[in-house]
Amino acid sequence: MVKAVIIFLLVGYLIGCIHGSKVAQFLSGVDLKKTGHGNAGASNATLSLGWKYGVLVALIDIGKGVAAIIGAHFYLADATNLTEVQVWLLTYIIAAGVILGHNFPFHMGFNGGKGTASIIGILLAVDWEIGLFALILFVILSFATNYLIVGVLEFYLVFCTATYLWIPGVGPTIIALLLFAIAIILHIENINRLIQGTEPKVTSAFKKKK
Repeated sequence: MVKAVIIFLLVGYLIGCIHGSKVAQFLSGVDLKKTGHGNAGASNATLSLGWKYGVLVALIDIGKGVAAIIGAHFYLADATNLTEVQVWLLTYIIAAGVILGHNFPFHMGFNGGKGTASIIGILLAVDWEIGLFALILFVILSFATNYLIVGVLEFYLVFCTATYLWIPGVGPTIIALLLFAIAIILHIENINRLIQGTEPKVTSAFKKKK
């Protein structure tokens, strides 16, 4: 089991290192790490380059979360020697690897994005109904408040709550809470700007020409 944990974490990490921001950089010529708030995620792509680039980066980063979970499910479907609790633990371990790879990719000096799009993909793959509910609520809250960070925090709350209520074993819940804690730490600047009223608004992204 220890060997499986290490392998799943490493595979997840490598998948997470596939960055949508690099595709956006190739197409736009703009390094997201050097523009806007210096974050290589969909939110900074949206605020710095416009909604089209934001959607592109989001789809790629969501896609890798979906791919990792679906791939794990297919692989573990034949693992008859594992209990349901162990299967879900390994599923959440590969999910954690994806988030860590996205946030701390080796090819970007361990300074990448903040994992929002990838966690969306992960929850959609774990349970598409809950994931879709959380995503719709994410969009509603982000536009209603005009701040993406509000939607981000909501999504992680749903992720942690759903994991606690419906995923067997304590391991997945601990992993979900740790990922939420990492997200809060990485979004401290956003939260501070929100409090100060200087956080970029969602509507500003639609004013971008490029």
